[in-house]
Amino acid sequence: MFVNKTSVEISWGDCDPAGIVYYPQYFRMFDSCTAAIFRMVTGIDKRAMIERYGIVGFPMVDTGARFYIPSRFGEEIQVHTSVPKIGRSSFEVSHRVFRGEDLAIEAFEKRVWSAIDQESGRLRGIPLPPEIVSALSTPSIHEGVSS
Repeated sequence: MFVNKTSVEISWGDCDPAGIVYYPQYFRMFDSCTAAIFRMVTGIDKRAMIERYGIVGFPMVDTGARFYIPSRFGEEIQVHTSVPKIGRSSFEVSHRVFRGEDLAIEAFEKRVWSAIDQESGRLRGIPLPPEIVSALSTPSIHEGVSS
């Protein structure tokens, strides 16, 4: 499967008064890493993807995380993002966060490739494009940097 590795330097604003990353900040990072993996497989950013594929995005419908090791201001972490399971319109995203060689967090998201139904005006899942399914399923590792 396709894996995108993103290096992130922990900033002062990511941390709580105890000096460790405030957990919702990780979910902000994970959202950016999910967008990045799609940018890597499509070659375009999320805004262009929305226009090209006629979607409103890929909203999260479920998420969770296990936190093993805290991260602190000034440290660098590496987020390994992959899509281990792809359905017709939904997909699961895995984020494994490493601090050095140590696994710090394991997190998941379930998202839905979504558009507005023209008849009802409601949000609904639509099939993922075959080229995206193929790209996400192809074994490959890419590395990026975030700040």
